[in-house]
Amino acid sequence: MNHIFLLAVLIGAAPTEQADVLIKGAMIYDGSGQDGFVGDIAIKGDAIVAVGQWPGTAKQTIDAKGLVATPGLIDLHTHSDFTAGSGDESLLVDDATRDNYNYTSQGCTTVVTGNCGAGVVDVGAFFDKLDRNGVGSNVIHLLPHGDIRERVFGSVNRPPTDKELKAMKALIQKGMEDGAWGISTGLWYPPSSYAKTDEIIELTKVVGKRGGIHASHIRSEGAKVMDAVKEVIHIAQESDCPVQISHLKCSTKVAWGKMGDVCGLIEAARAKGIPVTADQYPYTASQTGLESYTTPAWAREGGYRKLVERLDDPGQGKKIRKAIADTFERYGGPDRFQVAICKHTPEYNGKNLAEIAKAAGKDPVDLVVEIIKGGKDTARMIAFSMQEDDLLLAMKKPFVATASDGAAAVPSAGRPHPRYFGTFPRKIGYFAIQRQVIPLAFAIRSASGLPADVLGLSDRGYIRKDCKADLLIFDPETFRDKATFKDSNQYSTGAKWVFVNGVAVIADGKKTGKLPGKALRLNRDAGR
Repeated sequence: MNHIFLLAVLIGAAPTEQADVLIKGAMIYDGSGQDGFVGDIAIKGDAIVAVGQWPGTAKQTIDAKGLVATPGLIDLHTHSDFTAGSGDESLLVDDATRDNYNYTSQGCTTVVTGNCGAGVVDVGAFFDKLDRNGVGSNVIHLLPHGDIRERVFGSVNRPPTDKELKAMKALIQKGMEDGAWGISTGLWYPPSSYAKTDEIIELTKVVGKRGGIHASHIRSEGAKVMDAVKEVIHIAQESDCPVQISHLKCSTKVAWGKMGDVCGLIEAARAKGIPVTADQYPYTASQTGLESYTTPAWAREGGYRKLVERLDDPGQGKKIRKAIADTFERYGGPDRFQVAICKHTPEYNGKNLAEIAKAAGKDPVDLVVEIIKGGKDTARMIAFSMQEDDLLLAMKKPFVATASDGAAAVPSAGRPHPRYFGTFPRKIGYFAIQRQVIPLAFAIRSASGLPADVLGLSDRGYIRKDCKADLLIFDPETFRDKATFKDSNQYSTGAKWVFVNGVAVIADGKKTGKLPGKALRLNRDAGR
């Protein structure tokens, strides 16, 4: 089959044609999940012009013997549209992080932003700024339901009025016209969590009609995970909009061992023709804000100031403190929570709540309240809440893509989740090559062809003639994650060459500083 394919892609290639770059003798995994084959890849401009053998000449030839060539990896779930520092610039616009090197060094050439219902609402302005300033990777954006809801009628726990629902639909319609690829919901996070199922159905209908997708941080990843999966499957069925379940997991003790049942729900839906897929990061710990982990949604209605007022109220404060203690019980104790970054007390970074409380002579619940009162979004936490058996079971499913749930970053005083720096080499290098948990071709597809199919990208995610020249060339012996939970600020190793739109952002293992990425717009760049 491979020989027939190689002959087919060469038809029409002029013997005298000159390529810009010829990658010679690589072991090519084309993103389809098929076994690798040795061959050449020719690049001209921003596109692949031949795969197999190149009969013409080239301005530059790369000897890739012993190296692996894959499509540029696609991360379906990042938060790199978050603001950087104290300004109003997205991380992908900020000078320090716009090269997105913590991702390109993992082989990622396209990232999706706007996840979990939070992020940039004005898609047109965001995309224009990316294109104007330059960015290291391609960027796809999802409209954030939570921020749209808050913009229209605030962080309140009630259904929208007809007028408010119409206003949200109008914002979604405008965002889709400006090139958004769909919508995301964060049904675990206020204000998205205040939305009933019928609201999400009505909004995703707008997205589905324009060929977009719905990515969802589902309503529960713990005790009610089965109900939460059933809800988003129902939304997909009723709205005719494909759903992507974000960072699939079975979190906290009560959900351990349920991944088989969760995947069974997804497989049954897919067998009925309901478009449901999922993604995961290859770690057994998650990361989010301290308030989100420890305080109930009702306590956060109205925003941060209202939460602090409720903490200071004798009656409501007692209930919130009880909820914090219950959180520790569900997760297995305060030692299961490690501080990723604490803005006002950076000496907490990298330590768990139990050891911090013990050293300070404080009750862990009181410590959490103290940190929360230190300022809005002042602390992000890593929670060790999953089992590897569940992780590996999901990893082997053909509908589960790889995604980081991280953001553009540079080494800092914080200790962010290692997924920011190591997700893809961990999946491909550690789990596939080193441990052989899954075949290498399967691991590569989960990060290239599968996410391209989910998004409806027609010319990325695969190594084929006429596809865009987004490529990763890595050394299989050294393509590994180095970031750990105690020392997460370490770039991955082994990526020898990374091309974005035909331009090398990593050349012979070194960052080039070039910014060839583009904002990809659904109405212009999709294959649907």
